[in-house]
Amino acid sequence: MQINVALEQGTLNLTIESGTHAPDELFGFAQRRNPKRAFLFVSKVLGRHIPVSPAVMRNATDTLAAQIPRDLPGPVVVIGMAETAIALGAGVQQALCRDRDDTLYLCTTRHPLDLPVLVEFREEHSHATQQVLHLPQHAADVELLRTARSLVLVDDEASTGKTFANLLEALQHAGLDQFEHIVAATLTDWSGGAAAERLGKRAIAVSLLSGHWDWQANDAPPPEMPQVDVLGTGEWHANPANDWGRLGVRQHRVSTFNINVTAGERILVLGTGEFVWPPYLLAEYLEQQGATVHFSATTRSPIALGHSIQHRYCLHDNYGQGIANFLYNVVPSDYDRILLCSEPPAHLLDKELITALNPTCLEFYP
Repeated sequence: MQINVALEQGTLNLTIESGTHAPDELFGFAQRRNPKRAFLFVSKVLGRHIPVSPAVMRNATDTLAAQIPRDLPGPVVVIGMAETAIALGAGVQQALCRDRDDTLYLCTTRHPLDLPVLVEFREEHSHATQQVLHLPQHAADVELLRTARSLVLVDDEASTGKTFANLLEALQHAGLDQFEHIVAATLTDWSGGAAAERLGKRAIAVSLLSGHWDWQANDAPPPEMPQVDVLGTGEWHANPANDWGRLGVRQHRVSTFNINVTAGERILVLGTGEFVWPPYLLAEYLEQQGATVHFSATTRSPIALGHSIQHRYCLHDNYGQGIANFLYNVVPSDYDRILLCSEPPAHLLDKELITALNPTCLEFYP
């Protein structure tokens, strides 16, 4: 199957080779404001740039997890890539937990804590290239990581496989080269087999859809990218006691805030930046109580309006890093209630965004 998409900076040509879903069920397209890479696959199942039902997110996560061999030797470490695949990675690890009790979830971060960093690596084509992975904070989790026989790397998409390879190389330099099996798990794999090949003979790749891409640039001038390539703590420092993934977790707690809903009530739950997994679990809970729920999140990813991006709010990040953040495809009148979820104190949330959305602000760790 061939797909050709004309964007402002050129034409994207896709060849679909295999998949569990139709392409238009999984993604649309947009123009990045990033001179390194001009195009973006906009996921329709991830809850980041397009609001989506929690049930749809869960189905995609479970379907991806089901592609992972059930007989992976344990222990198993699952690593989700910041910021887009943090909830996806957590969902994959949670799905694996239904059949086994020897898994650990870690996510990479651009908000390092005041605790030991295990590795630093680069996502070279990204708008924000630098990432770190922390050493787990509990001794038992450190032991699981150091004795893990299987490694599952999770991202929303693979275009070249270079980011996974950079992370694996950093892990090897840190003395973690004992993995017998490596799985590159993505919603869409456009690497043409490179995602697994770059990881060596121990690796396989699984995805909901796979193929390869070709980009034909035109003569349009490159876009100007806002300053978002920042790695640091900003004004806010996380409390390790409240960790949900940066320092390693095995089980996941749902914070419900004792929120009551009515059947069919239209609710939008918004995560902020990397803080998406606990808000997603809240959204899923509210949907199970009978509300009509959608989930999305703010992001530092700069995207041009057009194609799959029809609405955009520009805001300040709520971690105090002084960088631009964005919220896409949210129309407040579509919802009866908006819940804006924050990891840092709520007073750091963008005031203009609060005025525009009129949300209930939920501070998860007051």
